[in-house]
Amino acid sequence: MQILLLLLFLIPRDVIAFDTPNDAGSSITMEWETLDEDTIIAGYEIWRSEVQDTGFTMIGYVGSGTNIYKDLLDIENGKEYYFKIRGRTRDFSYTDFSATSSPVIASYQWFNIARLNTLIAVVIFVLLLFYFVNNAKRGKSLFIRKIAGLDAVDEAVGRSTEMGKSVLYVPGLSTMSDVATIASINILQRVAKKVAEYDTPLIVPVADAIVYMVARQVVKEGYMEAGRPNSFNEDNVFFVTQSQFAYAAAVDGIMLREKPATNLFLGMFWAESLLLAETGHMTGAVQIAGTDAVHQLPFFVTACDYTIIGEELYAASAYLSKEPILAGSIKAQDWGKLIILIWVVIGIISGIFGFTLLSRILQV
Repeated sequence: MQILLLLLFLIPRDVIAFDTPNDAGSSITMEWETLDEDTIIAGYEIWRSEVQDTGFTMIGYVGSGTNIYKDLLDIENGKEYYFKIRGRTRDFSYTDFSATSSPVIASYQWFNIARLNTLIAVVIFVLLLFYFVNNAKRGKSLFIRKIAGLDAVDEAVGRSTEMGKSVLYVPGLSTMSDVATIASINILQRVAKKVAEYDTPLIVPVADAIVYMVARQVVKEGYMEAGRPNSFNEDNVFFVTQSQFAYAAAVDGIMLREKPATNLFLGMFWAESLLLAETGHMTGAVQIAGTDAVHQLPFFVTACDYTIIGEELYAASAYLSKEPILAGSIKAQDWGKLIILIWVVIGIISGIFGFTLLSRILQV
């Protein structure tokens, strides 16, 4: 008798079901009140039906100490659902079912109010983007911090021309799905245009078949932009191998045989980075390297004359071309980062003095 009274006392109460807020629909959340003790109740079974009094089936289970459950199992937007809950004891007996919840309908929301701060940040960035791109199109000068490695590209190509030697361009060993490879290909077109103007040989060994196709087309376009399409030699852009160290060995051989005056290592690199850079250093070439691979940067910094680090590689195409849309986007990104930095500093200072509003606004 005491056990029955205890199970009656532990029946889940005040079961509330509601449409999960700030989502795309197809989700219903339940909450209930419990008076259980962990030593008695092992967990709660969640039952659902599309009819108020019949047709209930078990669709979930949560352990003791939990009084919330999100139902994502085949919920259709616009359809009514009913829920009830019962407790399961540790000896596999059960409490009675709770009262059936009121009908609830799932629907999607246009906005996630909990992430309104993200929407505001996006709007601010888009406004900055339009502002700076518009200024660039009007001919206004946009200051972009000097990147020594990129400034040295023209000088390095000129040195190769004076010495009557070639320029070696290595676009990394990754695929076209890698953002570093995309950035490298953008730089390659500018380099191809420059070497075409100076009538300097350009050698581009590639480690990926797709990158090879793209690189060959990009170099060809660079020669065409320079007005020297007949100077383009497609044999100078060639596929080597996808094997990491076989590729490194092949490129090292090119450096030792051809003795290029300028080596450009721009893209994604792994353990072969030091093999390439050290060999190029031994040949006396001017070397400019750039990558977003943090673990390879120390090797490039040590063995190369200039190193383009991280985001500098991504900004290179805008920096070299001065194209309004690209330059405006870089400037907008810089201002966006500055605003975030200022906001974070203000939030930290205000949090020190007990004002947490700004910190909560920053939470996503």
